[in-house]
Amino acid sequence: MSENNSDQTDPLDPDTAPADATRPVEPEVSPEPRGDESVDEAAPIDHADSSERDLEAELAAAQDAALRAQADAMNVQRRAEQEVEKARKFALERFCGDLLSVVDNLERALESAGDDHGAAALVEGIELTRKGFLDVLTKYGVEPVEPMGEPFDPETAQAMSMVEQADVEPNSVIAVMQKGYILNGRLLRPAMVMVSKAPSV
Repeated sequence: MSENNSDQTDPLDPDTAPADATRPVEPEVSPEPRGDESVDEAAPIDHADSSERDLEAELAAAQDAALRAQADAMNVQRRAEQEVEKARKFALERFCGDLLSVVDNLERALESAGDDHGAAALVEGIELTRKGFLDVLTKYGVEPVEPMGEPFDPETAQAMSMVEQADVEPNSVIAVMQKGYILNGRLLRPAMVMVSKAPSV
């Protein structure tokens, strides 16, 4: 019994405890982060800041472009309004200028009416004025409608009366009481006409 007790070791007795039992336990130390790991953690922050600055720059550029486009549109609208106003005021400038020659002819005809041959001169002046006036109208696309002897066309003429006429085809224009006029293919004024119809039996 005594031998068995002597072989047992007491872990609290430094003389009998194993060598490992008396060695102090060293605290575990975590490995220090490497330099490249700290850089990797900061890199996403720098990248986010750069992206934010880029977005702010793009937003500022877009706002500037929008303001410039708005200003350009306003300038174009203003110029267009000025052109329309100018066109409205002076649309008839050339037409009125060409009619001045007609006025001159009328004044000459009136002046010559007091001469010895005033009647003949007046007639001649009126004829010249009429010709000049028609030339001006033709220049600006105004053409007369003279349907005399033609079939009645309600698109360009207005029948004032119907007259029985045996020697003329029914529905023909037999008299023009007032000429019509067309402006560049559009009816400006219909001709006032008399139209034939078949004699009643």
